[in-house]
Amino acid sequence: MRLATRRTILATLLTGGVVGVATWVVFFSPVLGVRSIEVTGDVTVPADQLRQAAGVRLGTPLATVDLGLVEQRVRAVREVESARVDRAWPGTLRVAVVERTAIAVALLGPGRSAVLDRFGVILREVAVAPPRLPLLRVQRLAADDPSTRSALTVLSVLPGDVLARVSQVRAPSPKSVTLKLTDGRTVIWGDAGRAAEKGRLLTTLLTRPATSYDISSPKVVTVK
Repeated sequence: MRLATRRTILATLLTGGVVGVATWVVFFSPVLGVRSIEVTGDVTVPADQLRQAAGVRLGTPLATVDLGLVEQRVRAVREVESARVDRAWPGTLRVAVVERTAIAVALLGPGRSAVLDRFGVILREVAVAPPRLPLLRVQRLAADDPSTRSALTVLSVLPGDVLARVSQVRAPSPKSVTLKLTDGRTVIWGDAGRAAEKGRLLTTLLTRPATSYDISSPKVVTVK
């Protein structure tokens, strides 16, 4: 066998060996395994709870972690609105979450109130309704109820300073949302369409003395 041929065979074997070792190190060995799970964005949910929800054991090869599956597990935590999971070599799994924000409270019965986020998810039940949150009044409280969704959509687009002045939101139907302010003034909102536009309009209108503001049709505003 010629020398050149031997060298080619040897180089091929060495290359194959290196690739095999590299594959083993990356996908099967704990050398590049998960050494830590870094959690960011957590405010009310303990980081350890989110690490447990991720369901990834330390030492698991980082390359084999199913990021989509981990995101689903973390999003299953009630207080989590969204989650993103990434790899940070050589051994860190990064979990970034956005927690749900309480936007309203609804009465469930005597001594029972539900704290809701903008999607109608019940974050927790409390005995005493937090006074800083608007009281939601609908006929059927549910995340898939059109009236509930319409009222919460309205609250979610209000500027923070305006939202802080809302004491109650009523929605007997999806198209008849009404806000009651802490100073007694009333805002007839209508449906949730053009919500952002109505929110900006209301901010300006509240500087004008009145007891009632009808912005159900932004082009024809009535102030009384």
